[in-house]
Amino acid sequence: MASPFEYSRVSRLRLALVGAGLALALQLGPAQARGGATEVDAELVLAVDISYSMDTEEQRLQRNGYVEALRSEQFLNALKSGATGRIAISYMQWASEYDQDTLLEWALIDGPESASAFAARLAAAPYRRAQRTSIAGAIDGALRLFEGNGFSSARQVIDISGDGPNNSGRSVTQARDEALAKGVTINGLPLVGIRPYISPADIQDLDIYYEDCVIGGFDAFMVPVRDIRSFVEATRTKLVREIAALPQGAPPLVQAISAREPRMSCMIGETLWRNRWGN
Repeated sequence: MASPFEYSRVSRLRLALVGAGLALALQLGPAQARGGATEVDAELVLAVDISYSMDTEEQRLQRNGYVEALRSEQFLNALKSGATGRIAISYMQWASEYDQDTLLEWALIDGPESASAFAARLAAAPYRRAQRTSIAGAIDGALRLFEGNGFSSARQVIDISGDGPNNSGRSVTQARDEALAKGVTINGLPLVGIRPYISPADIQDLDIYYEDCVIGGFDAFMVPVRDIRSFVEATRTKLVREIAALPQGAPPLVQAISAREPRMSCMIGETLWRNRWGN
């Protein structure tokens, strides 16, 4: 039979181990159980166009749309509807096939304070513009951001916003299909006809191009922005839809893109560029 001293020593050892485990759990934070990755309801890359076709006012409105959406009551309610009540989010700017700039690294959004902090950082971040439009490069760059980001979820989403078709790098359908094969969903926020003019690199039916050539994956959808007054509302609607909990067995809003022929050439941007510059 063990002595009282031996029982006391074992008890102290157990208490020390429990205390150490509790301290480690508190350091790790919420749901860092599997491989050190934090469990979230969705991982979302906001990928925004900063090509020269986006003038200063369009960039400001686009950025402000995300800032206001993150602070909105609708977004915060949608956030709470998930199983964990939190998402991971990053903000990436893109232009040519060689230009993807992560403006804000991954952040955990789990309530009003973290959402407001991310929105404030975004509002204060500097602006810039760059050459060409590579939606394919944006998709490829966003895919890289998911690798080893410290989060785990059943939904990885790339949110593409822009005002023109792909005209740089590989074809947008190649990039899209590779992302879909990895289980990633691509949603769209095309800026359709918000300027009073159409440049040689623009197309009038950008919403059709996005639907047929850019978006895809489970529950993929797009929300076109057709005038400057609807920027904030459209962005909020899209962001809420992306993070809201899906009903069990809900069908995708848009069927697999590869299941039908596109209504326009998915190489139209490249064709317009060649016609304009001859290369």
